[in-house]
Amino acid sequence: MSTPAAGTPNPAYPPFPPGPPPGPPAPLSRRLLAPLGTLAGVAAAFTYVGAVDPNEPGHYPVCPLLRYTGLYCPGCGGLRSAHAFVHGDLVAALGANAMAVAGYAAFAVLMVFWLVRAVRGLPARVDPAPVWWWLLGGLAAVFTVVRNLPFGSALAP
Repeated sequence: MSTPAAGTPNPAYPPFPPGPPPGPPAPLSRRLLAPLGTLAGVAAAFTYVGAVDPNEPGHYPVCPLLRYTGLYCPGCGGLRSAHAFVHGDLVAALGANAMAVAGYAAFAVLMVFWLVRAVRGLPARVDPAPVWWWLLGGLAAVFTVVRNLPFGSALAP
């Protein structure tokens, strides 16, 4: 079975039919509803974690992987990291889970992108290629392995 040359339509995958013609843009309040709702939910979660200290036993469940195997997963220390981050202690947040802090920064960048696009009335679609998802998964796997080895103890919570 041969594949069609680049640029030629593939009959096995017909193109999508054209969508409805663009209408007037939605009002600003409606365009901001999803990004501000997401931001409010994340802010509420961070407020809760900032108020209820995960360093005190009994407030949150223990990681099942850590409990049954003694190994740290990529998320271990994430709540302690968020708690330290909320209280402005970036060094402690990085020490608890450096990958989570990178996630906070990535989330902040994506939120700014989403809000700016919403204000301008543009779609805010982020569609990374599969290679980026594989790279992120590989990075999480390496982070997990290294934090469980003796020389990577600085990455352990």
